[in-house]
Amino acid sequence: MAGVAIVSAGGTAVNRPAEYGPHWSGFADRFGMGMAGSSVSNGIEVSAGLALREDPRYFRVPERAFKSRMGNVARFTLSARGENGALVPAYAHYIGIVGGNFLSNTWRVHSEANVPDALLRSSEGFAGRMAANAFAEFWPDVKKYVLRKRNRAAQRDLEMRSESGR
Repeated sequence: MAGVAIVSAGGTAVNRPAEYGPHWSGFADRFGMGMAGSSVSNGIEVSAGLALREDPRYFRVPERAFKSRMGNVARFTLSARGENGALVPAYAHYIGIVGGNFLSNTWRVHSEANVPDALLRSSEGFAGRMAANAFAEFWPDVKKYVLRKRNRAAQRDLEMRSESGR
């Protein structure tokens, strides 16, 4: 939802497509259209993944170096674990993202219901998948670092209070 909201806000800022207008109701129309397209793509991807027996989950590799972790992010954008656990092309991702974006041309406004826009939305879908993988890979480490810093600061504050109260 956050990704759709960001894309919708960007579309509202540049008023694209112009049929929706550059105001809150235009944002709502863009957001609704984005959520509908995303829901259809996700439904197609889940169905295809079940039929093809692909495991769509992202698998972290926190013990590896940064460059290797970024490679893993990219790898799982285009690959999935197959029935035997080996990496295979993520056909369900391809079918869901690309198929959903072309299918959504049937209910989009005329100015964006075309092949170039469907391909652009598809590339945005893959970029969003890569961003989600990167978040899954690195957020636990960032959160641990940030919380540890916050906990240290709170501990120092508590120690200072207890010392000043003596």
